[in-house]
Amino acid sequence: MNYRQCLQYLEQVQSLGIRLGLDTVNTLLSSLGSPHQKYPSVLVAGTNGKGSVCAMLTQILTDHGFHAGFYSSPHLVRVEERVRIGKNLIPARDFCLLLTAVREKIEFLLKSKELASHPTYFEILTCLALLYFEKKKVDIAVLEVGLGGRYDAANVVTPLVSVIATVSRDHQEYLGTSLSQIALEKAGIIKPGIPLVCGVKKGEAYEVIRKRAKELNVPFYGVFEKPSSFCVKRTQKGYCFSYNSKKDRYVFCPKLRGKHQGRNAAVAIAASEELSKSWKRLEKKKILKGIEDAEWEGRLEVISHKPLMILDGSHNEEGAKALRAYIQDFIPSPLILVFGAMRDKAIGKMGRILFPRAQTVILTQLSSSRAASAEEVRALIPEFQARMILEPDLRKALERASDAAGPKGCVLVTGSLVLVGEVKKMAMVPKRRPFL
Repeated sequence: MNYRQCLQYLEQVQSLGIRLGLDTVNTLLSSLGSPHQKYPSVLVAGTNGKGSVCAMLTQILTDHGFHAGFYSSPHLVRVEERVRIGKNLIPARDFCLLLTAVREKIEFLLKSKELASHPTYFEILTCLALLYFEKKKVDIAVLEVGLGGRYDAANVVTPLVSVIATVSRDHQEYLGTSLSQIALEKAGIIKPGIPLVCGVKKGEAYEVIRKRAKELNVPFYGVFEKPSSFCVKRTQKGYCFSYNSKKDRYVFCPKLRGKHQGRNAAVAIAASEELSKSWKRLEKKKILKGIEDAEWEGRLEVISHKPLMILDGSHNEEGAKALRAYIQDFIPSPLILVFGAMRDKAIGKMGRILFPRAQTVILTQLSSSRAASAEEVRALIPEFQARMILEPDLRKALERASDAAGPKGCVLVTGSLVLVGEVKKMAMVPKRRPFL
């Protein structure tokens, strides 16, 4: 398949939706020679922050000179973003060759009835990533869990270290309505005897995870068991942090913005220390360098300075709270919010957290069929109608936001990673009157 055919195939597969379970991906990987068993891995789950933890951990490993694979989801602009070695995306040619091979294997397994149903979009990309890492002979792979944990396709691996970054309410139609139910699904990545790094704060979800770890006789590393071990200091340019691990004291100022990224960094540090015990020795100096060098697009990402334009993929209540904290400390006035979200998200809660901070809220429309319309968002948060502008055309919404912010204000685009991706695509295609 050429690149266009690859995208068409994936688009067709995406219509199959989400199906949780490991039987299909295990069968497919076995037929491909079990590539995931040829190299060590780290498995990272969580509601928020898991991508950032993975990006930091991959950078730490890269700074040590290791050939580190990184599998993540979703992508923002190109599907190849999901599969990287260090910061380098899988080349389109390699992507097409591997996807063609995986597709042929799927068709054979379906014909021979070894597969009962066609693998999903996420299962196919997971297998492609694991196969690519084998072919490139990575030293180690950092794998982000897509949805939940127990039945997520990435959970086929037996990692050196398991990580649960955070637990909050999201994807409740699949994972359960209570924090305990969601935590139990995340705890499904815990394997007997494999160390677990837990970045969840003490409370209901933490206790569920701690109990499951004890049942499986797992070495448990509670990153924030002692609140005094983690401190935040605000500077003119951002935040700096200190973290007292079980082994050492770390002081760092991540390139990634926000207080929440300090917590994510502490989780990555704890995971690095566990890898030092069970795999290769990692140096404190290079761990800190990795934390401070790591990049992760679409998370408080600045794409313009006049006006200041920031993209943030916050798409649930906890993400909105983290974003609000950053707004309070660093975002100049006037703040113009460009907001679009998926219909199945907690739009009302997100809006009530973020909209009071904005002078104007421009509601726009995403291209996805799952997206809420601007009218639907307005109806869900009627108390802020006086400051709302409905502009379904995204480019016009960004231009209106830029005009309203002026040279000294800020345009903040948020509500969905899909929205962030659409803005980034648009920024790559200049128009007569660019908004950047």
